Amino acid sequence: MQKSSVVKTLEQNLAYQWLTDSTMNGWNAKPPTWNFTKYIVNENGVLTNYFGPSISPLDNDVVKAINE
Repeated sequence: MQKSSVVKTLEQNLAYQWLTDSTMNGWNAKPPTWNFTKYIVNENGVLTNYFGPSISPLDNDVVKAINE
């Protein structure tokens, strides 16, 4: 593991490039706004949900998104 950039710069981590570019992932352009931003990717590699940092990982909507 190593520290990587999540902000849109030339050094941005490739995973965050995909997670935050709607032309790549199909719909989402929301960057992480703080620690604990949650992106849900299904078993087929499809980005299905975005939850901001204020949403608990145990929130019913997050749990439902994980279990779908």
